[in-house]
Amino acid sequence: MITVLLVDDHPLVREGIRGMLAGYDDIDVVGQAASGPEGVALAAKLGPDLVLMDLRMPGGDGVAATREITAAGTARVMVLTTYESDEDILRAIEAGAAGYLLKDIAPDALAAAIRAAARGETVLAPAVQSALLTRMRQPGPAVPALSPQEIAVLAGAAQGRTNAAIGASLHISETTVKTYLGRAYEKLGVGDRTSAVRRAIELRLID
Repeated sequence: MITVLLVDDHPLVREGIRGMLAGYDDIDVVGQAASGPEGVALAAKLGPDLVLMDLRMPGGDGVAATREITAAGTARVMVLTTYESDEDILRAIEAGAAGYLLKDIAPDALAAAIRAAARGETVLAPAVQSALLTRMRQPGPAVPALSPQEIAVLAGAAQGRTNAAIGASLHISETTVKTYLGRAYEKLGVGDRTSAVRRAIELRLID
């Protein structure tokens, strides 16, 4: 028996999926959650084999919940959503999702995907596979050659530190911090601190 937890903010959608899966003797829906945080808590409490996770929900991002559940080793997570943008797909896969399906999937295909994910396989909808392949074939963005000092200053900014605090931690003056930030702005092609941090994270220069 494969135990499943449903996480979706729409009650009718949850009930529809539960009713759909009720026709399969080897799949048992053991719980339902209406938000990401509730899904994380229920997954820890119920210990299902698999979590079917929506992506965008009020009160909690499905990607963040996926990351928490997979990091805790509580259960495998398979995304079941209406969204198929490259960004959504990549965020979910990077968070540890074992699969990514769209809600227009047929009942038998969903049941087969659940069984495959429970066996440890990765399951992707055809449209998602195509999007990932296209993304992989595209050349990645050029990564600016920031110096170690510039990266360290940006990492401090990402933590919400003031220029003075960053300078103290790196044993440099506040003026030098501003100089490094200015150089980083220029290399990253941005004009402010927030944009620089966001761009550095996107390019994986900092966490």
